[in-house]
Amino acid sequence: MTLQQGLARTEEASHFEPDILFESWNKGQSYLPKDEDLRSSIISTFNLPHNDSYVYHATASVTLLQAQQAINHGEKAGLHAWYLDSEGKPLLPPPPVDVLAYTSIFAPNTATSKALIGFAANAKKGSIRSKVASHLRSLRVLPQNLTIPKSRNHINPYYDFWCWSCQNLEWTGPEEGTANIRTSHHILPIFMHHFGCVAPSYESLEVIKQSAGKRVVLEIGSGNGYWVYMLRRMGVSVKAVDNLQSEYRTMWIGDTLVADGEKYLRDEKGCKDAVLLLVYPIVSLDFTAKVLDAYKGDTICVVGTQNRSGYTAFRDRTIDEYMKAEKVDYEKTVQIPLPSFPGKDEALYIFERQTS
Repeated sequence: MTLQQGLARTEEASHFEPDILFESWNKGQSYLPKDEDLRSSIISTFNLPHNDSYVYHATASVTLLQAQQAINHGEKAGLHAWYLDSEGKPLLPPPPVDVLAYTSIFAPNTATSKALIGFAANAKKGSIRSKVASHLRSLRVLPQNLTIPKSRNHINPYYDFWCWSCQNLEWTGPEEGTANIRTSHHILPIFMHHFGCVAPSYESLEVIKQSAGKRVVLEIGSGNGYWVYMLRRMGVSVKAVDNLQSEYRTMWIGDTLVADGEKYLRDEKGCKDAVLLLVYPIVSLDFTAKVLDAYKGDTICVVGTQNRSGYTAFRDRTIDEYMKAEKVDYEKTVQIPLPSFPGKDEALYIFERQTS
């Protein structure tokens, strides 16, 4: 199958030029929602018709109008119950200042490690913010040899839209109880179609870049290519492979190799000289296990849930639990939180093969 044949599956695909969007963002001409008008923002950003009626299929099946109606009707944290007390009753939503503090952790011009410390230090005892801070800090692993420089020029439209959604949905990050959440919001299918399942942070992209060095990064299951596009903007050589069986409304790259990921790895003798990247690997069909078995290289990067919600990779365990049990020659060297959509708890993991 060619890329063009794969794209033909994407009904009413938008005419979109990523570089032009980034140029406008660089000039301060972003199309972020004003007065909570996400629908107009998405239409402007992705050059969609004003009477757009496309149905976004993901965690729900919605149109832009239906998603906007959900926003207008105030379907926020109180109704979706992102945070519950010991009796299972919804807690009052966190204040906007706590939401801002959470999203700022992932800003390119902040040091994430220090921002997490400040996020915890300024949290009221027993607050949602304090629980989130404790959860994120307890899971964070980052070796000292990876030093992340701040950036004032890094552009990431997905991050900007995600920040807006956190304020709108009153979300200040995941905590232990997030693993039990099985609901989402109509905004998520819109983001998934146009950007992807999870937003990369500047820190996560820089960590992948430093871990790869001069090696090629091979993303298996690259989807619409947002992570590939972002890594390439940072000077990383990335090859994208996807069977394009999922539907995306926006494609960020035009050179996806349309192929089965496991078969591609076996045909290429495991791609032992490349870094493997899996972003939100699917749970069904043993996809993750098959790809990991076929890969023969030394560095594995996985973006997915860091709790047992079963949203990514494996239904009954996290990716690091699987690696510890099934891939004993690899050691987890990195686990850093990612910008997580309300009700989600995402992280970047990196595993390195240990030589005897």
